[in-house]
Amino acid sequence: MSMPRAIFPAPDHDHARCTSTAIAHAEGQCAARAQRLTPIRRQVLEALLASHKPLGAYEIVEHLAGDTRPAPITVYRALDFLRDNGFVHRIASRFVACVHNHTDDDLVVFLICEHCGAVGEAPSGEVADALKAASRTAGFSAKSPLIEIAGVCSHCRER
Repeated sequence: MSMPRAIFPAPDHDHARCTSTAIAHAEGQCAARAQRLTPIRRQVLEALLASHKPLGAYEIVEHLAGDTRPAPITVYRALDFLRDNGFVHRIASRFVACVHNHTDDDLVVFLICEHCGAVGEAPSGEVADALKAASRTAGFSAKSPLIEIAGVCSHCRER
């Protein structure tokens, strides 16, 4: 199993080029899908691109606050559009009890049903080995390796 090398912005990162490329991609995809990258959607995407760090909706509201402050619901709607179209990712932080006996560096893969909220763990030995190797190659040391995969469980799919 071949894994792509992890990319972190280098100190000499060309942020302007990175941002303009991402905006151009979003505009092109929206045009191809007959959708609009409205001003608020664009501003929310630009706010996320500005730091290369994950931001919450309220942090984005603060970032966009100027003469007027956008309503949080407006930012949430823009984020939903951007996520649904693959322009942003959501990194969800939740807690779930564990009944397995993992070691500190074991990779845990969670399968989370978007309909009923059920959470399962998937065996991940082969994936873990590949991700550990990719992390080492990138010079990264994972502290709490886990993957969250959102989808629909078999129970909800059968409904």
